[in-house]
Amino acid sequence: MSKAFVREEAPEEEDEDAGLPALPAGTRNYMTPAGHARMQAELAHLVRVERPEVVGVVAWAASNGDRSENGDYLYGKKRLREIDRRIRFLGKRLESALVVDPRERTDTDAVYFGATVTVLDESGEELRYSIVGMDEADPGRQRISWLSPLARALLKARVGDSVRFQAPGGARALEIVAIDYLLLD
Repeated sequence: MSKAFVREEAPEEEDEDAGLPALPAGTRNYMTPAGHARMQAELAHLVRVERPEVVGVVAWAASNGDRSENGDYLYGKKRLREIDRRIRFLGKRLESALVVDPRERTDTDAVYFGATVTVLDESGEELRYSIVGMDEADPGRQRISWLSPLARALLKARVGDSVRFQAPGGARALEIVAIDYLLLD
């Protein structure tokens, strides 16, 4: 049979985790309590609210007959695949998560997972970064993954230490001014 008559959706299905960040081999999936709670809430919302709504729309659209030109049906099936992919991803990440509560840290003199670090850059500008899990990273909110080059440079450093790391724009140096272990929202 000619390939022109064969529907080829298999590559999309096979590559279900494409574009999603993978944990490096041999690393743990550290997460703050707030990040873990957010992921659990997203998973619950997808399973209890969003997926049932989309299933209802797809069922209604399928009952209307001709599915080949039915936008509600086609879009609904596509959205259902996206939701199912995200549910599988969240399930895997939550299953492998190791929740680390920064408030339980006894050695608060050094930078570890969950720390919020205040630093001075080369120009004297004060910056604040929180070291969080890979799935919680949000550079716009100064939350960096513990696997990032900056976080790796900061880990185990103490107030007064200078750290160097390789940034996209070249090597940078930062001086640690303060370390605290506040519970992130």
